[in-house]
Amino acid sequence: MDINQESLELHYQMHGKIEVVSRKKIETRKDLSLLYTPGVAEPCRQIAKDYEKSFELTRRNNLVAVITDGTAVLGLGDIGPAAGMPVMEGKCALFKEFADVDAFPICINSKDVDTIVNTIYMISQSFGGINLEDIAAPRCFEVERRLKELCDIPVFHDDQHGTAIVVAAALINACKVTGKKLGKLRIVINGAGAAGIAIGKLLISMGFGNVIMCDIHGIICEGDSGLNPGQEEISHISNLQKEHGLLADAMKGADAFIGVSRPGLVSKEMVASMNQGIVFAMANPIPEIMPDEALEAGAAVVGTGRSDFPNQINNVLVFPGVFKGALSVRATEITEEMKRQAAWAIAGIVPEGELNAENIIPSPLNRNVTDVVAKAVAETARKEGKARIK
Repeated sequence: MDINQESLELHYQMHGKIEVVSRKKIETRKDLSLLYTPGVAEPCRQIAKDYEKSFELTRRNNLVAVITDGTAVLGLGDIGPAAGMPVMEGKCALFKEFADVDAFPICINSKDVDTIVNTIYMISQSFGGINLEDIAAPRCFEVERRLKELCDIPVFHDDQHGTAIVVAAALINACKVTGKKLGKLRIVINGAGAAGIAIGKLLISMGFGNVIMCDIHGIICEGDSGLNPGQEEISHISNLQKEHGLLADAMKGADAFIGVSRPGLVSKEMVASMNQGIVFAMANPIPEIMPDEALEAGAAVVGTGRSDFPNQINNVLVFPGVFKGALSVRATEITEEMKRQAAWAIAGIVPEGELNAENIIPSPLNRNVTDVVAKAVAETARKEGKARIK
């Protein structure tokens, strides 16, 4: 039985991966009076007088909504909100397992930006944070932007920013292993969707070097026609020499390749044309180039999104800690500086003496990661004045 069939059988047995559990048993009449009527009226009155009490008197202080419209689920594409539910449940299970953060899956049956934004905003006062998940580009950019303007709690699109943070962390350590200098890198990103654009923006803001974005048509350049808003925005700060051409042209002399696209798009010849390249081929389940082929072609460091190869670059290293840190200080938002500090924190978990070509990133099962990331996010929130709890 392969892993897909085994997972299917397990899901049939479990009928869902999460459940709601009461934090106090109801065994007596007094329990009823305290947890429900008449006693519950008093916390209601306190919250009515002081909105901030909603974080102290309810589970809102540790509750995240994991929300999708089902349009970009894993590598399956637009399969609809109901079909996306197993992934949302899985994300909630990871929140609880790795950060002891409660999370609830919500699948919205709409592709309309206004409907999605209004729905999430209208329920936002039930939660301490919003984790957007598997919403297709370019819709996801507008949904996140508008929600960040409307909501007074953190809004975080994990496909964008979780991916960007873990890639940045891996690249920091890959540079240490190869001796490449931050600020001097030529970085090629293939896949100019939600993840690719977020990776590009974060790497540029962290000063890694010149980022060249590529999509199915090749190199993206400022002034190109037909760019969506996300691509248009990043075109102004990437591809500094205004290059044109195909992916193969972009990769000549590149220090790093980051793939968030489709299987088999990178050849051994492309890798061989790089400058002792760092190759992060993260298409799942089949990467842009298989690790053995990349290494045979001269890659210095190779990472994928898979657990059966070294250097698994996985979002689970990011989102539990980011939200745990944000919730711990009741942050109003997750800022760019918080993302940068999270990346540095993850990179720093691997001891310098243990860094090598097959060990540039902590294991997704490393339970220390969450608290290290949470501390970095919480400290940054306080420094930036984004924390309600000082």
